[in-house]
Amino acid sequence: MKTNYRCAHCRQVFIPNPRVKNQEYCDRQICQNARKAKWQRQKMALDSDYRLNQKDAQHQWQEKNADYWDKYRQSHPGYCERNRQLQKLRDAKRRAQRLAKMDALNRFKPVNPGTYYLIPLGPDLAKMDALTQRITIIASSYKSYDPSCKKGLVRQTQRFGIKPDKKEVHYDHQNPP
Repeated sequence: MKTNYRCAHCRQVFIPNPRVKNQEYCDRQICQNARKAKWQRQKMALDSDYRLNQKDAQHQWQEKNADYWDKYRQSHPGYCERNRQLQKLRDAKRRAQRLAKMDALNRFKPVNPGTYYLIPLGPDLAKMDALTQRITIIASSYKSYDPSCKKGLVRQTQRFGIKPDKKEVHYDHQNPP
């Protein structure tokens, strides 16, 4: 039989209590607190009745001590100041994350490519024809050519007698005209 064991928390060698079967933790208070915390985490994860009882007990304590946090903040001004400073940092970090969003259009419902018919509603409109619009989605990886590259294309189109269709129009979704 093994006489010396290593504590699961502090990793120090200890002699187990012969009355405690399968002892994993030494008798130091910090190690016993760690053992209890581990047991509670496992119990909360596996036992729904225990979880409900803990929630009810916490709710009852909060009702009985509704002014606890007000009193705590009054008696600990350093805590309040530190919390304010940390909250400012968290707010700045959150704002920076919003600015660095890769695709700002994720929150909108995507438009599927295809042909759509726009039909005016209302009896007072004179023209009741449907307007047909074709929507084509262009991937963000689409490269538009630098104007200096198009100079060579203009010469080729002139040489072969091809007239360009239209100017390429770019629309900035974030700054509409």
